[in-house]
Amino acid sequence: MSEFFAEYGDMLLEGTWVTLCITAASTLFSYLFGVPLGVLLVISQPHGIWPHKSLNLVAGWIVNMGRSIPFIILMISLMPFTRLVMGTAIGPKAAVLPLVIAATPFVARMVESSLQEVDAGVIEVAQSTGCSTWQIVWKVILPESLPSIVLGSSISFITLIGYVAMAGALGAGGLGDIAIRYGFYKFQTDLTIATIIILMILVQIIQILGNGISRKIDKRIKK
Repeated sequence: MSEFFAEYGDMLLEGTWVTLCITAASTLFSYLFGVPLGVLLVISQPHGIWPHKSLNLVAGWIVNMGRSIPFIILMISLMPFTRLVMGTAIGPKAAVLPLVIAATPFVARMVESSLQEVDAGVIEVAQSTGCSTWQIVWKVILPESLPSIVLGSSISFITLIGYVAMAGALGAGGLGDIAIRYGFYKFQTDLTIATIIILMILVQIIQILGNGISRKIDKRIKK
């Protein structure tokens, strides 16, 4: 065991760091785009606070189409666009763009589900006081749904960890790249097992943190 870590420890540590950096950046940008899209899906529904049938249909279509494409196929298809925008189609930096495009529809649906949990009575009270649509969104809907959004963000982060591992097969780097290059092509099963264990540990840590933060900010739970 000591010999294994002496030989591969630095590589696994770097792969873990790269995986976390790519995942964190992709999650951040996915929520920057996904939260507004999720809000739009909710408020533009026929029974929403800003009903707009056509806009809701277009937004829903975009989200559904985005979620229907397997990530590995999307990443390959986007390589020319990724090269144009990022300057390269391989490496950690290049992986962020397809990851954001793949994750944004998923995040939008997660946010939509969280926002729909908000008590309609709270929204009606805000409307009765004369709040505008965007005041209701910023001061009522988003704050009330924040614990659920935070919990959903941990799920999104975990999902993106899996996407990043898959992206390693196409030169994105990280733990997926180590598993492919050494575990698969060089038949080093011990490295494959090590990457799996590290990924499992990362998933557990992220889920525990997400659950803890969500409970901490949830006003419905008595401290």
